[in-house]
Amino acid sequence: MESSSGGSTPKRHSRHGSSGRALPRRSTRGPLDINESPISPSSGPTTPSTLTHNPSSLLSPTASQYATPRIPSPAIGSNLSNITSPSFRTARTTLSPSRSTLSTNSQKDFTFLLRPEIYHPLTLLDVPPPFRVASTQPDPSSPLEDLIAQGHLRSAAIKAAQLLTSPGLNTSDHEQIFNLIYTRLSCLTLCNQTTLASQEVKALEDLNSGYYRNDHDGTHLVPWELRVLAVRLQGMGFNDARRGIMGYYDLAREARLTLTGLKKKRKVGAEGDENGKLGDDIKMWETRLEELGIRVAGALIEMEDLEGATRFLATFKPSSDEKRQELEVRKALLWLCLGDVEAARKCISALSTNGEQDHERKVILALAHTADSDFDSAVEVWEELVASEGLEKGEMAMCKQNLGVCLLYLGKMDEARKILETLTDERNSFHALTFNLSTIYELCTERSRALKIGLAEKVAGMQEEDGKKVGWEKVNGDFKL
Repeated sequence: MESSSGGSTPKRHSRHGSSGRALPRRSTRGPLDINESPISPSSGPTTPSTLTHNPSSLLSPTASQYATPRIPSPAIGSNLSNITSPSFRTARTTLSPSRSTLSTNSQKDFTFLLRPEIYHPLTLLDVPPPFRVASTQPDPSSPLEDLIAQGHLRSAAIKAAQLLTSPGLNTSDHEQIFNLIYTRLSCLTLCNQTTLASQEVKALEDLNSGYYRNDHDGTHLVPWELRVLAVRLQGMGFNDARRGIMGYYDLAREARLTLTGLKKKRKVGAEGDENGKLGDDIKMWETRLEELGIRVAGALIEMEDLEGATRFLATFKPSSDEKRQELEVRKALLWLCLGDVEAARKCISALSTNGEQDHERKVILALAHTADSDFDSAVEVWEELVASEGLEKGEMAMCKQNLGVCLLYLGKMDEARKILETLTDERNSFHALTFNLSTIYELCTERSRALKIGLAEKVAGMQEEDGKKVGWEKVNGDFKL
């Protein structure tokens, strides 16, 4: 603006009102553009087929070299009509593979699951010193099957990771890859490394994706056991317990659809079923469906949603009398976890008093007495089970261990200690036994650490039997160290 004296001064910056016209969108490409998609064949080094195991690159992998391809959504096609509900199908997008692109290549590339940085190194910090002795360690060249059979779960987990990241592994051999991943995750879970397993399972991403299905018949390429394990681990890894529950419901939906298809085939009399394969398949899927129900109840308990678990258990309807009795035992254990002892007793009230069912009924009854702090009645039931015949070695050890715990609660410390120490002398070393015996040592003396280390040395010496290493590896928590 001009001054009153007529001289000119520099113009100051002023704001102008919006004209209402939108600025034109600049020509940029984002991660969802087809040419830049990580699953696009023309996307260069980020495609699964180019994720090679170059020895020099394993030391310092770059983000572009080992980028995880985004798993595509299931394509809408007739091949999935018998296993996917229409209301849960994903609309076709640029990330959805079409029939024309996948039908030409039946072998899918799973290189994105073989990246070395997925699999964490395992340390020995949580392993008791007696188990770190070189003589107790298995031969590194031992086959994976032998390591599992001998109980060397930590070594088996390391071996599985080595095989998964070895250059010679066929990246399209889904059976071997998924079996190794299942071995890795299950061994980590069993050797007290669940946290690592919950992180490594994230690499699988969405197992409901169409990328994990056969392009011809729609069957799932991932084994059922791995899918069930992955549901729980992914819920833990993403810190979302409800994600795990929804994962179980997705598996249950698929199991119901499969059961419906199998029963229709049996009803019309399918050809080529002379050996009753359809009946075996129906029984297998019914068992899977019922087990998923138990897992849902367990997940609700882990979420501390006890009321939801209670209501869910009340909806259970077994498919047969045999299944009903087996299911009642499992429900009784869950009711005991919930603290409803009377509901647990009702579950076993209809069980048979003969054979194996009578043994299971008495076990639940003894646990119910223990939950009610009626240790005298619990001791009577455990002593009756110990004196009975027909029990396997593991079942007998479990009954004696529980008997020792009840005697401990009754103040009979010496009797309890003698029973548990006798069990260890008989080459038993399961977690509950070593943990409870370590607790007795803590109650008996102030110098319990020496006794607990001696117990660990004794258990470590059990690893070799008939010239073979067959002992199960332990962690510090097993001996309260």
